[in-house]
Amino acid sequence: MNLPEMDIFKCIHSRRSVRKFLDIPVEWEKVGVILDAGTAAPSSGNLQNWKFIVVQNEKKRQEIAEAALQQYWIASAPAIIVICAELRRARQFYGVRGERLYSIQNCAAVAENMLLAAHALGLSSCWVGAFDEGMVSRALSIPDDVDIRPQIILPIGYPDESPAKPQSVPLDNITYFEKWSAQNIGKIKDVDAVLWNYRVVERGVGAARSSAKALGKLTRHAGLLGNLKNRFRK
Repeated sequence: MNLPEMDIFKCIHSRRSVRKFLDIPVEWEKVGVILDAGTAAPSSGNLQNWKFIVVQNEKKRQEIAEAALQQYWIASAPAIIVICAELRRARQFYGVRGERLYSIQNCAAVAENMLLAAHALGLSSCWVGAFDEGMVSRALSIPDDVDIRPQIILPIGYPDESPAKPQSVPLDNITYFEKWSAQNIGKIKDVDAVLWNYRVVERGVGAARSSAKALGKLTRHAGLLGNLKNRFRK
């Protein structure tokens, strides 16, 4: 399969959560690419303690939608990927913290990789975390004694909607250097000026592909943190 080329920053910023899908099957080849992208995610100690269950059967998709607190739109996706955590391995190496935190973090990294891969392939998805774990496990025939816990549901399909870009919390409200400050002391004064280099690159992505000179602008990212720190309130 010839994979499409999409600038990573464009992919990150143009991805949307989609809940309406066209009645078009998703090619298995693309599902495989998405799964493979998930395996490239980082994990604690490189445990890779994740399992993927792909669901295409219509009846089973309905069961998963029912288990996801009656979010019936999920069943309209022609394919669903359920990301599960293998708790035993995480507990064996990292104890309770591995079971209750690292496993969740590992699967979250997988989910983001899959979301971006789906978007790059012209597909869409939505991160679903609200569901009855017992119902999902029963729908997927996961035995009680295997220590496998469903973490995330990703409906996959061709989008039938184009959600607007959601409003983001301003960077200067969430970024600090060196220490936390409840009084917001030490916030970035001028985020637009600080991120000028990045935004120039983002706008010039199309030109960058055809111009080696434009591509050179990407090296400006190396000085981003230095610029941020210099403009930081003392």
